[in-house]
Amino acid sequence: MNKRKILIIDDEPSLLESLDMYLSERGYEVNCAINASEGLKKNETFNPEVIVLDIRLPDMDGFDVLKELRRCGKEARTIMITAFHDMETTIRAIKLGACEYISKPIDVEELEKAIERVLKSFKLSHKTKVLTIDPFQSYEKGEIIGKSKVMKNIFKDIGMLSGSNVTVLIEGETGTGKELIARAIHYHSLRKDECFLAINCSAIVGNLLESELFGHEKGAFTGAISTKKGKFELAGNGTIFLDEVGEIPFELQSKLLRFLQEMEFERVGSEKTLRSNARVLAATNKNLWNMTKKGRFRKDLYYRLSSATIGVPPLRERRSDIPILIEYLLNKINCDLQTNIKRVEGKAIQRMMEYYWPGNVRELENVFTHAAIMSQGEVILEETIIPLLCREGIAGKEEMREPEKENNYSIQEVEQKHIEKVLNHARWHYGEACKLLGISRPTLRQKLKKYEIKKPESIFRG
Repeated sequence: MNKRKILIIDDEPSLLESLDMYLSERGYEVNCAINASEGLKKNETFNPEVIVLDIRLPDMDGFDVLKELRRCGKEARTIMITAFHDMETTIRAIKLGACEYISKPIDVEELEKAIERVLKSFKLSHKTKVLTIDPFQSYEKGEIIGKSKVMKNIFKDIGMLSGSNVTVLIEGETGTGKELIARAIHYHSLRKDECFLAINCSAIVGNLLESELFGHEKGAFTGAISTKKGKFELAGNGTIFLDEVGEIPFELQSKLLRFLQEMEFERVGSEKTLRSNARVLAATNKNLWNMTKKGRFRKDLYYRLSSATIGVPPLRERRSDIPILIEYLLNKINCDLQTNIKRVEGKAIQRMMEYYWPGNVRELENVFTHAAIMSQGEVILEETIIPLLCREGIAGKEEMREPEKENNYSIQEVEQKHIEKVLNHARWHYGEACKLLGISRPTLRQKLKKYEIKKPESIFRG
């Protein structure tokens, strides 16, 4: 087995000797350089996987060495070491591409752990048994991602409802993408060239919400210094999206009901009746029917809003979509933040699949945004993900409870379905399937036996 190669560049002979001895005893192949020039030459001939580089060198600044290492295009990861503990030095080293930053006097155990993390990232960046991000995959803002059965049904619903003018109520937990669905209905409808106006009903207090929706006349209330058109008037023939519609005050609900029935309304402070042809789409993360039973929401308004409904499942009920969501979100994050994440460790994916996701897709995006920023390299590792899942206290028993069995996809179930899908795609050609899955034939045979996957008879018959 080949030893992992480490190059140490430092101007302290005693430190070089100590680190050489310590790391060699632990099975690494170590080479040392006393200055930058020697270090750059040995980088070319020794081809290390990790470079431990001092910032202060006699013949060249360590930052310039780091730039030169990046310019030569070698794949070695760099760990910077320095006796200077200031913030600016650390920030500069990381921005120039250093994977780790260790302060002097060096704790050899800390250094060894840093080397192990860097080597793990290096190894995973060359493995196929991880989720690989396709940099050429097109990213479209507002795209709805999902291949699970429940998401395919939602796509069908969008197709049917976009062809009519019916009011639609979109129900689902926070972060499931209810507004994306509303926008998809609008942009696939005959109103696609008209405006789409969204308003969060929970973000505006009662009397101001009425003005926001229906407008007001000059002097209608304190602060109304001019006439203002509301969203229904501005929308014209477009679409109004009422997010968190369950937060509309009870006294304002009758005015919304009248609009849905008659397409008429008055501005606040006016007796003049105005008309609008706007289509209404609404969303809620609450159970409106239960609210009607408690007298907090009008039944007649509920019936009007729910002429057609779309139930958006929480992420934990469509776990099989998580890998493609991760790929989509990381392409988005790479585009938005100019990061260069290309792979996600398999163990990190497993953590994603097992997690309860109370914040749904919005939380998934938040987790991977932080992970992409914090990752030093092209691979997101399990240890980067774990703290992000626990930071909100989401490891509590209540929130980590298992969902209903029929909606719970275990890792094994997801893997089984994925293997079956790949085999069908490859028409049960084991060699081709192994390439697509990134596994060997013996491993494939083991999994076929484990999951009792059998070749369909129709395949035998050709």
